[in-house]
Amino acid sequence: MRKWLISLMALVGLAVGITVSVPAAHAATPNYTITTDTTFPPFEFQTDGGKYRGIDMDMLKEISKRENFTYTLKPMSFNAGVQAVQAGQVDGIVAGMSITDERKSTFDFGTPYYKSGIVMAVSPKSDIKGLSDLKGKTVAAKTGSAGADYAREISKKYGFKVTFFNDSNTMYNDVAIGNTVAAFEDQPVMAYAIKQGTNLKIVTKPAKGNWYGFGVKKAANAELLKKFNAGYDKIVKDGTYDKIVKRYLGDGGYNYKKNAADQTADKTTIWDLVKENQSALLNGLVKTLELTMVGIILAAIWGIFLGILGVMPSKLARGLSTTIIYIFRGLPMLVLAFFIYIGIPNLTGQKIPAFTAGVITLILNEGAYIGAFVSGGFKSVAPGQLEAARSLGLPYGKAMRKVVMPQGVRLIIPSFINQFIITLKDTSILSAIGIIELTQTGTLIIARNLQGFRVWLMIAVLYLIVITLLTWLSNWVEKRIK
Repeated sequence: MRKWLISLMALVGLAVGITVSVPAAHAATPNYTITTDTTFPPFEFQTDGGKYRGIDMDMLKEISKRENFTYTLKPMSFNAGVQAVQAGQVDGIVAGMSITDERKSTFDFGTPYYKSGIVMAVSPKSDIKGLSDLKGKTVAAKTGSAGADYAREISKKYGFKVTFFNDSNTMYNDVAIGNTVAAFEDQPVMAYAIKQGTNLKIVTKPAKGNWYGFGVKKAANAELLKKFNAGYDKIVKDGTYDKIVKRYLGDGGYNYKKNAADQTADKTTIWDLVKENQSALLNGLVKTLELTMVGIILAAIWGIFLGILGVMPSKLARGLSTTIIYIFRGLPMLVLAFFIYIGIPNLTGQKIPAFTAGVITLILNEGAYIGAFVSGGFKSVAPGQLEAARSLGLPYGKAMRKVVMPQGVRLIIPSFINQFIITLKDTSILSAIGIIELTQTGTLIIARNLQGFRVWLMIAVLYLIVITLLTWLSNWVEKRIK
């Protein structure tokens, strides 16, 4: 039993060690980790070549040049990004983030760099012409955004309900198909979404104007904030910032529609989308398979350990196994992922890389399920088998290894393959903490071209192909066992 525990700890330590990089003690140029929501064009989006563009991205690039620092971008949803800064997992956030009194209590903001306002958009066929027409209806807003705050603020006054989405594209589609009647969004973002072919129209003037700002954790990263302010002042004075804004929002110059989506939705085929995004899709698929393989192997080791504990004569061992399985099977994986990636750093002050947090999440969650069916498989072997082995003079441990476990393993192999498939699908949940696997890759592509149906169809086909291959493997293994 001690050997099992030592082996498990060594493998987990190896997985963590591989993903943790130790920065140089005396780096000539400081490097910061900065999070952004790459589904927020024209301020930030990912091109078909995998590069990050937009007003925020170009501004940050110019500032870093002038202030002699480098940065690593950490794409994740806006809400997760805010929590990552608060937990100290990243150094700063630039994501069209509105400066509010509430956020000032936990963030320090740099010089405000862009003022926007909230507009309401509806379907072109809608009869809604203003806020007064919303009584008794449901509207859509993006979680954690200024649009969501504004919608909540006026919901009682105008008598409507608000439903929330994690990304803009899903929110727009929800309104377009009629599930909700209107969407609240920042004016420049909504205007470009409509230019990209989103079937909505703006029916209100910008309201609740807020300044966007670069944010860091309160009383932390003062040097980064100082560099941002100094660099921003320089690009304003030499006219670079005006050129960046005009590039995306002005007439002429950089053509956002052409460069971001390359083609309009009605001229782009699914095959065109595959060719344009094949590199990103392949990288997302590889990351998904990498998470799945590392996660399922370590989860299997942990689960087998729990399963063995669950059939030991010791009541303490059985109780420990039952408790661990109960806790981690009962916790939603998303809650567990956020707790490991954001909650633990808040408590300890130590950063945990997203990949490491994702692997630990899979180990604990999937391992609990594996432990349950491993224990059940061993218990399903007829008690007489163990009794016969003991009567022949075999000690308990050897009787279990030589007689009971081989029979139990034959029963649980199909469940292992099935759990492998489940783990593959569960990796999509880890996109919430910034891991760019296959699902998050689809989200980034949609943010660029707003062709949700076609992109999700491509992603679904890729998942089905991989799962079909795993199903064939499962059937082959079962036949070999029989």
